[in-house]
Amino acid sequence: MVESSRHALYNVFLTHCQAFKSGIISHIYVANNILFRYSKCYPGDLNLACKLFDEMPHKDTVTWNTMISGYVESGNLGAAWEFLKSMKRRGFQADGYTFGSILKGVAHACRHDLGKQVHSLIVKIGYEQSVYAGSALLDMYAKCERVEDAYDVFQGMPVRNFVSWNALIDGFVQVGDRDTAFWLLDCMQKEGVRVEDGTFAPLLTLLDGDKFYKLTMQLHCKIVKHGLEFYNALCNATLTAYSECGLLEDAKRVFDGAVGTRDLVTWNSMLVAYLVHDKDEDAFNLFLEMQGFGFEPDIYTYTCVISACFAAAHKNYGKSFHALVIKRGLEESVTICNALITMYLKLNNKSMEAALNLFHSMKSKDRVSWNSILTGFSQMGFSEDALKLFGHMRSSAEEIDDYAYSAVLRSCSDLAILQLGQQIHLLTVKTGFDSNDFVASSLIFMYSKCGIIEDAWKCFEDTTKESSITWNSIMFAYAQHGQGDVALDLFSIMRDREVKLDHVTFVAVLTACSHVGLVEQGRCFLKSMESDYGIPPRMEHYACAVDLFGRAGYLEEAKALIDSMPFQPSAMVLKTLLGACRACGNIELAAQVASQLLEVEPEEHCTYVILSNMYGHLKRWDDKASVTRLMRERKVKKVPGWSWIEVKNEVHAFKAEDRSHPYSEDVYQILGELMEEMKRLHSLASSDSLMHDVNHMYPRSDLSY
Repeated sequence: MVESSRHALYNVFLTHCQAFKSGIISHIYVANNILFRYSKCYPGDLNLACKLFDEMPHKDTVTWNTMISGYVESGNLGAAWEFLKSMKRRGFQADGYTFGSILKGVAHACRHDLGKQVHSLIVKIGYEQSVYAGSALLDMYAKCERVEDAYDVFQGMPVRNFVSWNALIDGFVQVGDRDTAFWLLDCMQKEGVRVEDGTFAPLLTLLDGDKFYKLTMQLHCKIVKHGLEFYNALCNATLTAYSECGLLEDAKRVFDGAVGTRDLVTWNSMLVAYLVHDKDEDAFNLFLEMQGFGFEPDIYTYTCVISACFAAAHKNYGKSFHALVIKRGLEESVTICNALITMYLKLNNKSMEAALNLFHSMKSKDRVSWNSILTGFSQMGFSEDALKLFGHMRSSAEEIDDYAYSAVLRSCSDLAILQLGQQIHLLTVKTGFDSNDFVASSLIFMYSKCGIIEDAWKCFEDTTKESSITWNSIMFAYAQHGQGDVALDLFSIMRDREVKLDHVTFVAVLTACSHVGLVEQGRCFLKSMESDYGIPPRMEHYACAVDLFGRAGYLEEAKALIDSMPFQPSAMVLKTLLGACRACGNIELAAQVASQLLEVEPEEHCTYVILSNMYGHLKRWDDKASVTRLMRERKVKKVPGWSWIEVKNEVHAFKAEDRSHPYSEDVYQILGELMEEMKRLHSLASSDSLMHDVNHMYPRSDLSY
């Protein structure tokens, strides 16, 4: 493209020289022609065009229009606007082409304030009856999402063609007004105006739910009736609409029927349809098939297929796609690298190093790159690394958004670092992100984990309370602080205010029931989720219910619930039941659950440790030795737990029997003193308890003897 631009510039330059040499450059028609060709050579660089414009002894409206159009095409609305003002000052009359060009730039920049000024000028000089100017005005208002103004312009147009109708329909589509958009389609057809692919394509984007499947089929029938089904844009939009409505088979039929007219977008649309419907294998096969048909995957294709490779069953696919990206020379694509980083982070903790290596190898990074690594650190428990990375982000002048704030606040929560959390809270206030629902939710969580429920409530109070995100967080906060009744009261208020409930809401509700022992109420919530609220229980809801029954000692009911689940229990559910078995001392059931868990997660050390400790507590030494031997055979090592403490705004980390800290001797001395104090208090408490029992069994009058 650069070479073709240079060649075009060379030809214009030759023409300019010849015109200058022969003296015809003073002819306005010749000069305008050369000016126009200069403006098209290098979009964005109009220096040569400006130089010729300044040198032209004679100018007309076409001359000014060429410069205005050139600056609009280059994306420089400011320069185009200055030329329009100069044109008026010099006494040149704007025409339909002037208004068409400047309004195109206004629409692209969404500057409806400037558009109104142009509208006033059009009315002032009597151009409101011009179809060209009217269509440009309508399109400008529609693209600026001022659909009422667009409709007023439309109503005042003496002649309305299919372009005008399409622009108006597209405007209502952009603002999501489905009813008006389809009403306009009916009006358009009743007036006998010709419909075309640009009429139907925007409307199809509005059909994105199960309830629109009949409307999608009706619109598809209209498209076929008018012979438009083989237009690429319509074929792709129809395919996507069927997929969004849950009709994957119909989407596949549209794809299969477009054999001769498929383009790369068609293949990508079908690929996404498979992925949205969890048909990963079909998507991978389609990826191979498209190349067999001679279509080279683009950045969007690779990004989509890589995003499906985080499941354990597809982890080798992810590495293969990474190799293919390198082979195709796309490893410098920021979008693809971001997808690969996310894929590695979702695989498992062991892939964190691969994600980091890829991140550090990127020559250029965007916010998504930084946020992906930051979120990965936070979610995988590398909280200290997350805090360090956040510091690097700030020092690198990288723009910090709501995702970054949410991730770093989560890390502050995990480490219970109140002072740093408060500092980041101030940053969110300073940058205006404290009102963001996700950031507010993270602030609530952080203050709650740091033990300050009052500040968590203040953060909630400062939100709009229109989203379930912040409601869910404050319910979790009170539930985990042992105030489940408050959490359930909040649920009632949330329901009364008609805040849209989601699956996380019921995780919070069931957690609240579990923490305060409301077994019957929790059981009712689980049963009524789908029937009363239209939210089918997920794995996490069953895990909460298992925890609820386990805490109350109802192990058999917890086991029966797992057996009745419509899907296989995940490791999370089994771990919850195992924890309940440990609390209740049921070693037989614990052994069964542990056996299942070790099949699902043979490398998870927690299962071995819990089972070993239970056997040890019951003095079943042979069984305990068997578990230890199994760990050794499978090369599973116990991962020590870590503790953190913040002293003078500095985080100190410790693990069991750790002597690496420079003040370890002092630390262990204090720990020893604390242990002695705890023993003393325990002894006193035991004595008081014994005396209470004696007093209860023997009245004071009996003891006097």
